[in-house]
Amino acid sequence: MTYLETAAEFYREVAQTPQVGLCCVQSTPLQLPGLKVPLAMQEMNYGCGTTVHPTELANQPTVLYVGVGGGLEALQFAYFSRRPGAVIAVEPVEAMREAATRNLEIAAQENPWFDPSFVQIYPGDAFNLPVADAAVDVVAQNCLFNIFQPEDLTRALKEAYRVLKPGGRLQMSDPIATRPIPLHLQQDERLRAMCLSGALTYQDYTQLIVNAGFGQVEIRARRPYRLLDTLTYNLDENLLLESLDSVSFKVAIPADGACIFTGKTAIYAGTEPLFDDAAGHLLQRGIPAAVCDKTAAKLAALKPTEIIITDSTWHYDGGGCC
Repeated sequence: MTYLETAAEFYREVAQTPQVGLCCVQSTPLQLPGLKVPLAMQEMNYGCGTTVHPTELANQPTVLYVGVGGGLEALQFAYFSRRPGAVIAVEPVEAMREAATRNLEIAAQENPWFDPSFVQIYPGDAFNLPVADAAVDVVAQNCLFNIFQPEDLTRALKEAYRVLKPGGRLQMSDPIATRPIPLHLQQDERLRAMCLSGALTYQDYTQLIVNAGFGQVEIRARRPYRLLDTLTYNLDENLLLESLDSVSFKVAIPADGACIFTGKTAIYAGTEPLFDDAAGHLLQRGIPAAVCDKTAAKLAALKPTEIIITDSTWHYDGGGCC
């Protein structure tokens, strides 16, 4: 079998016999007023964070969800887009499509506002999404793309870019590795399917997003995920995996490079009330201003004694300049 066939077989198994805690979720699902998540969905919560950001889901966006799993995040997206076909879910594993359909029917019984028609589930994969160019507002995936080898990840990212409207958002949650994963683990197809050996480093992961055409990337969360220990995984030293939540925007890449926000701020500490870099960045004396990593580096080089750059918080939800 190819590694993708191994992954499909693995998720066929966990669709039929749920494995609670399989992935890296460390907290209960996002709590929303009037939303009751069926127990079966919680048991199949095979994700590593969240792709649902409530403050950005106004005006009932059309969402394409890749890899529906047990249907949890499809249901959460439907909470904000309560109309037929608002959430298009694509899932290659028949058993998982069947499980998600059952779970959504249970959700309709437990949530008076929800109708199963809000979520339409189709067979398919991340490489050939069944929608037209520039057709959806949001593409989302949780703990799926990390399974792909780099060339396939590139295909999936470019396909997501294709179907997004201009300004649309790719919302993802994936494991990343704090250093390159050794080849013997990368080649273990079962571990890859379990989201334990396919993770890229942060630098490689974000670079592939930019290479696909996304001009702005915002990091929403970065947290510990799993430890690959020396004994179990035949390593010289322990290897920490992290979970990364990101939102990437289909906007043009600026001439000087993409804007990646990781929670850094710039603080002007000079003698004037304001500092203007003549490139669109105005800093008030003593007041932190959110900036992308690219702008942070430029400002630090421009005024190294007068501009303080704070460390990445690995959380950003708007309000900055680039």
